[in-house]
Amino acid sequence: MRRNLSTSLRRRARSDAMGRYDRLPAELRLWLAGAALPWSAASALRLWQRALNEAPDLAAARRRLEAAEARLLARDAARVWGPDYPLTR
Repeated sequence: MRRNLSTSLRRRARSDAMGRYDRLPAELRLWLAGAALPWSAASALRLWQRALNEAPDLAAARRRLEAAEARLLARDAARVWGPDYPLTR
């Protein structure tokens, strides 16, 4: 049955988001459980694998994820509250 929609947007394929999350390494899932941002399983896994390729140390990989999240939060804060947030005087 065709949908009664007239749109130029692409139709999204059904995804198995929870299945992809369940297949992540246990250490990465543990980090994601406490993450401040809603990371997708694909982007978190991509960053995790890149970090492990550079230094195959789980602690270093977690630090890289934390640094990436801090950069994204800082960028978002500047966009939301302005470039001078937080004011440090």
